[in-house]
Amino acid sequence: MQKKALIIAYYWPPAGGPGVQRWLKFVKYLQDYNVEPIVYVPENAHYPIVDDSLIDEIPESIKVIKHPIKEPYGIANVFFKKKTQTMSKGIITTEHKQSFIEKLLLFIRGNFFIPDARKSWVKPSVAFLKDVIVRENIETIITTGPPHSMHLIGLHLKHKLGVKWLADFRDPWTNIGYHKQLKLLPFAKKKHKRLEQHVLEEANRVIVTSFATQKEFSQKTKVPISVITNGYDTEMFQDNVTLDTKFSISHIGSLLSKRNPEILWKVLDDLLKNIEGFKADFQLTLVGHVGEEVLKSIQKNNLTNYLNSAGYVKHNQSITYQKKSQVLLLLEIDSVETEAIIPGKLFEYLASQRPIVAIGPKQSDVKTILNDTQAGKYFSYNDYNALKKTILEHYKAFKEDSLQVNSKHIEKYSRKALTKALSELI
Repeated sequence: MQKKALIIAYYWPPAGGPGVQRWLKFVKYLQDYNVEPIVYVPENAHYPIVDDSLIDEIPESIKVIKHPIKEPYGIANVFFKKKTQTMSKGIITTEHKQSFIEKLLLFIRGNFFIPDARKSWVKPSVAFLKDVIVRENIETIITTGPPHSMHLIGLHLKHKLGVKWLADFRDPWTNIGYHKQLKLLPFAKKKHKRLEQHVLEEANRVIVTSFATQKEFSQKTKVPISVITNGYDTEMFQDNVTLDTKFSISHIGSLLSKRNPEILWKVLDDLLKNIEGFKADFQLTLVGHVGEEVLKSIQKNNLTNYLNSAGYVKHNQSITYQKKSQVLLLLEIDSVETEAIIPGKLFEYLASQRPIVAIGPKQSDVKTILNDTQAGKYFSYNDYNALKKTILEHYKAFKEDSLQVNSKHIEKYSRKALTKALSELI
């Protein structure tokens, strides 16, 4: 007899972006491991990124339950459309000097909507799901955040019904980088920490996506913590794609000012000026939103003529870009807070079987994974000479038609293998 698991999530198709991928894929494979997933999501969510192609990936046999949500972003959008779009994505940008309205909205978001702008969905969801859990005979519930208000739904349901509860953290909570920019008053900081502590202590098990987050949370709770990273879906990488004829270095995903790799732009400018043939062969491909500050840096370093900016594309198209690129670029903000962040695209990069060049903080779980899989090289933001040497080596291999990667141990990051680990926790 299959066990039933209720998954409580905010992001679900037609939502686009990385937040939706993790549980869409878990749901796809859980039935293979004797678990029947039932998904609970908002009926009318205000998704800033939409990818209709993901709807086709929802298994027909899966029961999806929806309930209305009231979101402040929808109301604010009527008056301040441009100002609220970025905030609703969970992104706090420094692309330009913030206006008074932006500062005000950020202050309100940080101090009046704790833990986040979806907090109003908690109470009606608890009331609605109590009957669903009893009617469906559900023994296990899983909440996934951010938004971390999803965990508060799990907290209340466990108190009321005594169900087994797994809290899945795709990102840290109070230790995430943007928290410092939320203009939190002392009472708001304390409330965030108090809510985080309640969730970490009351869940039956905590799931995290990185070992750094596991280490952080293990100092806050005695509840068992399991690391189940993000991964790649094998089915999406079965078709063959012809490699770019250019020496393409490609970044997939949003690229805003704080992840602006000036060291890379300088290296590329150096190679363009000094390496014979590089000008004719090189192409910089950026797939996703690119911030104004990044574009200015690219122009400053004489790279504009080599830029192929594709903008936001649907997920299946982004896979094609990854597979045909000569080199894949992974970037993370240079800070202590981002040491725990493993971008979901890393695992799809692994499956693409193209050399990876990653730039980020000195200590990072990304570095550990790249070393383990031998799928690429990792650099800090001051490793100029080493970065230049690696890109030049890749270029020479490209000219010899021998640029490839012989990665190892990537199978453990397949969505199916990760879902097996999840099913054992359920």
